Amino acid sequence: MLRWFEHKQVYAPSRAMETCSLDWPREDVAFTAKDGCQLNGWFFPAKKAAPRSSLVLLLLHGNAGNICTRLDFYEAWLSLGLNLFSFDYRGYGASDGVPSEEGTYLDGLAAHAWLVERGFRPENIILLGKSLGGGIASELAVRAPVGALILQSTYTNIVDVGAHLFPFLPVRWLNTIRYDTVAKLPRVHRPVMVIHSPDDQTIPFRQAERNYAVAHEPKMFWEIRGGHTGVLLQDRAHYLAGLEKFLDAHFK
Repeated sequence: MLRWFEHKQVYAPSRAMETCSLDWPREDVAFTAKDGCQLNGWFFPAKKAAPRSSLVLLLLHGNAGNICTRLDFYEAWLSLGLNLFSFDYRGYGASDGVPSEEGTYLDGLAAHAWLVERGFRPENIILLGKSLGGGIASELAVRAPVGALILQSTYTNIVDVGAHLFPFLPVRWLNTIRYDTVAKLPRVHRPVMVIHSPDDQTIPFRQAERNYAVAHEPKMFWEIRGGHTGVLLQDRAHYLAGLEKFLDAHFK
């Protein structure tokens, strides 16, 4: 029961694939992880004349829903003039399997490999890990060559999040799912951006500050508003300005 409860708190996938109403060209992508798990994703190409058309943002999304539930963010990121690849971990959306920590790491590696096969240079692949995805993105930045790592609303590790959300449970004794972002960042030697809101009630702001403290230079901290998921409603212009600043600094 404890393992079931832990798994349900970390992973909240949806199998319901809604119609993508985003007014942008999209390629449906099927690819395979190293262990044989079949995965599904969407590739959105940058506009041909876009100044950042050689760059691609690889999204490692949060723990709930699937690739259909993030259209507003896709629209925002595509406005930056780069390509976007969003995919579902195993057990999410149209991807096979059941989610697990190591499984999601393999899924991230497979998405990275697909982009390289597509023709993107590793140094032009920018990882954006949002919430749960930050732990996966941090591991991917250790295992594979990338251009940069962006952590949005990301925890230090799952144990710290569990202890914050369930202070009445002995989380630190029982937890087996780790996603230890703060332990991996010292091994990442690419530009790092940390984005977080002090209004975030799910993952405390201090956890983002700890992640930033252990990351190597060059690094950038960008404070936003809007809680854990509401930045586009409350702070869209400022949020995108931070991403623009980071991209201009490291991807001329």
